[in-house]
Amino acid sequence: MRRVLLIDDHQVVRDGLKSIIREFADNAVFGEAATAPDALRLARDERWDLAVLDISLRDRSGLEVLKELKQLQPNMPVLVLTMHAEEQYARRAYRTGASGYVTKDSPRAELASAIKKVLSGARYISPVLAELLVTDLGRDLDQPSHDLLSDREFEVMRLLGLGKSVSEIAALLSLSDKTVSTYRARVLEKMQFKTNADIVRYAIENRLID
Repeated sequence: MRRVLLIDDHQVVRDGLKSIIREFADNAVFGEAATAPDALRLARDERWDLAVLDISLRDRSGLEVLKELKQLQPNMPVLVLTMHAEEQYARRAYRTGASGYVTKDSPRAELASAIKKVLSGARYISPVLAELLVTDLGRDLDQPSHDLLSDREFEVMRLLGLGKSVSEIAALLSLSDKTVSTYRARVLEKMQFKTNADIVRYAIENRLID
């Protein structure tokens, strides 16, 4: 019997994932969470064979949730499900501990393949990401500027790109306004930007926001 924790703020997505998983594991038991606190509570209270995590939760940074899930259950594989372009988020997700990464617009067969592979204890790399990794070999000088940012700086930049205020970002990331302002200053310095408008423009051009 497989125990799968589904973390997504859309019920229709969770229902779709359950349908896919039941095709090859009809006795699977599911836990469902629409918010980061619920997800972390379930991970703290129960053991799971797999977590499927939407990295774009409304109430918390998905990368931060991923990090905490791995701290709570180091041996639990986490499959990241997202709408974000793979080249922008996948590497960060893998570095944080993800076992697989697929976009929500992937074919149903690919989603099933990813879930089965990660459940078996293996890592899943989609054909698109595999091609990107091969293409990027030996091209370190051509990496996007935001690769210079830490995960926290990257999240702050993305939220600024969405038009969030310092106070809103502080609430989302459980930080003080002063700390967020410090991260913002680091982003501006590292990216050689002057204003938030530069951040918004860059985020749109590089598909960092939906």
